[in-house]
Parts: sequence; structure tokens; C-alpha cells
Amino acid sequence: MFPEYDVIVVGAGHAGCEAAVAAANLGSKVCLVTMNMQTIAQMSCNPAMGGVAKGQIVREIDALGGYSGIVTDHTMVQFRMLNRSKGPAMWSPRAQSDRMLFARKWRNMLEEHPNVDFWQDMVKGLVIRGGVVRGVVTSMGLEIPGKAVVLTNGTFLNGIIHIGEKQLGGGRAGESAAKGITEQLVELGFEAGRMKTGTPPRVDGRTLNYDAMEVQPGDENPGKFSYTDTPPITKQLPCHVTYTSTQVHETLKTGFDRSPMFNGRIQGLGPRYCPSIEDKINRFADKDRHQLFVEPEGWDTCEIYVNGFSSSLPEDVQYKALRLIPGFENVKMFRPGYAIEYDYFPPTQLEMTLETRLVKNLFFAGQINGTTGYEEAACQGMMAGFNAHLAINEQEPLIIKRSEGYIGVLIDDLVNKGTQEPYRMFTSRAEYRILLRQDNADLRLTPLAHQLGVRGMEERMERVQVKEASAKAIERFLEEYSIAPEQINQYLESKESSATRQKVKLSTILLRPNINLDDLREVVPDLHQFLQAHTQECVELAEINMKYEGYIRKEQELVNKMNRLEEVKLWDTLDYHALPSLSKEAREKLTRMRPRTIGQASRISGISPSDISVLLVHMGR
Repeated sequence: MFPEYDVIVVGAGHAGCEAAVAAANLGSKVCLVTMNMQTIAQMSCNPAMGGVAKGQIVREIDALGGYSGIVTDHTMVQFRMLNRSKGPAMWSPRAQSDRMLFARKWRNMLEEHPNVDFWQDMVKGLVIRGGVVRGVVTSMGLEIPGKAVVLTNGTFLNGIIHIGEKQLGGGRAGESAAKGITEQLVELGFEAGRMKTGTPPRVDGRTLNYDAMEVQPGDENPGKFSYTDTPPITKQLPCHVTYTSTQVHETLKTGFDRSPMFNGRIQGLGPRYCPSIEDKINRFADKDRHQLFVEPEGWDTCEIYVNGFSSSLPEDVQYKALRLIPGFENVKMFRPGYAIEYDYFPPTQLEMTLETRLVKNLFFAGQINGTTGYEEAACQGMMAGFNAHLAINEQEPLIIKRSEGYIGVLIDDLVNKGTQEPYRMFTSRAEYRILLRQDNADLRLTPLAHQLGVRGMEERMERVQVKEASAKAIERFLEEYSIAPEQINQYLESKESSATRQKVKLSTILLRPNINLDDLREVVPDLHQFLQAHTQECVELAEINMKYEGYIRKEQELVNKMNRLEEVKLWDTLDYHALPSLSKEAREKLTRMRPRTIGQASRISGISPSDISVLLVHMGR
């Protein structure tokens, strides 16, 4: 009934969709298997993409030819660039999306791809012969043959939904859990664990009093995620901000004795940086209030997402507490918040390609690896899809370095350090974040995708070359153009900057604090005329390159030093137990994880600098 597919992707969430596209864009014939065709690319939790560090990931996905940024641009209802008051390494794009449009656009783009087929069914097991995956078996008893399989099961593996004392089997509200895969993998020798995540109640926006809340509008000049010609957003929906109170907290506490979090029914660890409201009250007992973001679900719905009020308390307690929040006095609830507990597999069991160590051509991506968040899942899916195609075609894998992208940081952290709780990306996790900015993801990663042969990269590569040339032309103009004191001093005084007594280059003026190109172009007509031929994106890139040139150079020097360790390959046959100078912990972890390079070995938790010195001596360095 089925042909032999090159790549089978199990699950059609954010990881699964990007995995399917990535393999298909390299030429693989892909079968995307999902339990429900109506929930492809469903935004199960927050109807938003991006945020701190996550926005950088979405731009990196786009730079590599993924679809998350394109879909977001087509379906956003609001755009904000976060952290504008900080340095450009911290700027992070975030978009509020129309939940239904987002899923529909993703499905349309997948259906338009000639290399993607679909099958609606639950996968209950894998076909494995001789340590190599050969396909999947569905709940209907059908076998779909494939050369590689990418598992992106999200929260569905033996998922249990918790609402107060109620327990429901399911991977998401109204959807069944997936059974069979965990048990088979454990039997094969995989280590499994349990994690927890949660979601807040959804409420009727018609019953809210927005006048009692703070308005949070989108940016006056909204940006976008994709480097392609996606349509700019012309109108935006506002979000709102309100707060809990001591009265709200006391009401929520009346349900703590029925909370699955506090009475031990939930065993899995929840996300540290996105705690439930009851967890916040418990952990931050000194706080009188907590901020809540009131977020619209889309253009044509009154459904509201109460961001910050994630809960697994009984529904009656949630409802009573909600009605005590300013603006929520007459609120009607569409559905309560809930917690969901699910199986995951510690990611230290993976190669850097996201292929499992125990079964050849089997890849894991998304929450199955212990991560949380759409963006983290999507980038893993994309990398697993790329590497599944490359593996079955016996080509070199694609591994993004920590110095090349947040995607590289995330995968390196997972594989080499593992995670005991749902992993979330932050800018602080990246040691080279001045290099890994959201504005230059295309310069960093599009050449990699072009070299790889990803479909549609020729036009993108031309854009990158034009952008790079444009930024350099702007930098040259600023370095060569001199300005007289009478032309610039009045402006400098308005910025509380010292006047100049002689002609100076515009580049030296730009390097002063509080001086920016947008202001300078209003003062210097020749500059304004020159910049009119360049896009705002290129102007911003040139300004960042010049203002932060010293920091960028220092960070690049650190990267070059680290890359020397990355170039020292470790032999596949190296017997670490035969090196008595290594610590016992190092021998055990290096034997189990088999790092490819000295650099990768240095980032494994428990490997000390002295262990690295021993390896360097042994490798003749």
C-alpha cells in the first residue's frame, strides 16, 4: 500500500512540520504521519512566536529555508521587538499570531510541497532490523516502510492531563495520548523520563473590561521574521496587561490540597522559567502580585489566552480566582487551564545530528528531547530532517557550531549536558551572542543552506550578497565622508556630546554615545540622500557593525581559539578506559557519549580541563 519513503516524520507539531519540510527541500520523499490532520501545526499553548532568544531561533530557521518565519509573517496580529533599550545582541523579535490562520497556512504550505505525503493514524511502534530503523507501524496495523524516521511526539507519549483531582489520558485537550513507542524504546535500551508542562485557561474576550487594564500595543514600525518578501503587517491587535493580587492568591490557595502538583500525583518536572500560577505563589511568597498578559487568539475570535496564569488547580478554583483579577470581574471561561505529564528521552542518548546512538537512522526532535517551546522544537525538527536526508544518502551531516547559531547552542547543550527539566533557550546560554544577533542570521546561515542544496536558496543567497555589499558601502561612506564643525556642533550639543573644532569623519561621530544614523541623516543631507538607496535593514546592520566593531572582533578571536579544539577529531575506536590519567567520571561519560571532537568533549558535563589536557596529549597535541 505504501512506497518506501526516504523519511517518515511522526507528529505534525512545530518540530514535525519543519522536519518534513527540511528533508523534502533536500529532495527526500517524506511521509508525515499525524493522529489528526485537523491539528497540523497547532499552537497548543501560547499563540505567539519568538521572544527573547526564541526570536533569534525563528530567524535562523528562516535563514536555513524553514517555514516558521514565513508562516508567522503571514498570520501575525501584532509584532514587537523586545529589549530595544539594551544592546543589539539582546534585541529579540516576537509576534502574536492568529492561532487558526497559523495552522491553516502551515498546512497549505505543506500540501503545496510535491515531496510531502500525509497519513492520519497513530504510530504505535517502529520497525527495526539489525539495529537500523526500517519504518513504522500504525494503530491500524499498517506498516509504512522508510529509510529514516524522525520522532516528534511532543507531549503525546503516554500523556496524562491533570485538572485538580481529575486525570485524563491525552496529549492535548480533546486528543488521545500515544502509546507503544516508549515501551518499545525502553525495551531496546533507551532511558526514559517524565516531564510536565501546563497551559492557562482560555476566556471569552467579550466579558472582559479592557479599560481596567494596561494597553500593550505593537511596534509603531513593525518588523517581521522572514528575510523573504513576506507581506508587512498593516494593522495590529493590542494585547493588555493586568495583575493578580493577594486576594487572588488566597483564593487559589484554597485549592492547593486538590492540586496534582502539591499532592504528588505529578511526578514530572515542570519548566523552571514558565511556572504555573500556583507554583509562583508557592515559590515567590513575598510577591503581592504577578503580571498577566491578556493575549488575543486571532482576528476573528473572541477567545483570549491568559498568559501567566497556567494552572492545574480544580476548574472551580481557577474560575473564582480569575473573577478577582482587574478587568476579569464578569469573565466567562471557555476552558480551564491544565497540566500535562508526558514521556521524554534524555537527549544525551543522541548524536549531534539528533540521530539516536542505539538505532541507526532514527532521529528525535522537540519535546521528546526534553525541550519546551515551539521555536526550540521547530529548529530541532529542521536539523533532524536535514540530517535524516544526509544520513540515508551517506553525506556529511549538518552540525551548526555554538559560534554559528542559537540552534547550535541548543543542540550542543542538549546532547552534551542533557537536561533534567524542560529546556528553554535564553540569550545568556550563548557565549557568542554579539555574533549571534537576530539581524544577521541570514549572513551566518543562508550560505550553509545554499551549499547544502536546500530548495529555493539561490534567490535567498543573492539577497544575502546584496545585503552584505550594501552594509559595507554604507560603512565606507561613513569612513570617507568628512563634516565641518559648523554642520555638526549644534546637533552634538543637543545630544550633550562635546563639540568638534575641526573636520571629522562621520564614522567617528557615529561611535559616540547617544549618536545614531537615523538622527545623523536628518542633520547631514548628503548622508540622507546616500542612505535612501539602501534598506533600513542594511542601514541598521552597518551601524551595529561599526558601533560594536571592537566587541565583534574580540568575540571572533575567542571563536577562532575554540574552533582549534573543534578541529581536533577524536577517533571512533578510542578506548577511554585505557587512559588511566582521565578521571573515572570522564572515562565513563566519554565512552558513553563518544564525542566527535575535543571541543565537544570539553562541553560534556563532568569533563574537567585536566581531562581535556590528557586527551590533547594523547592525540599528539
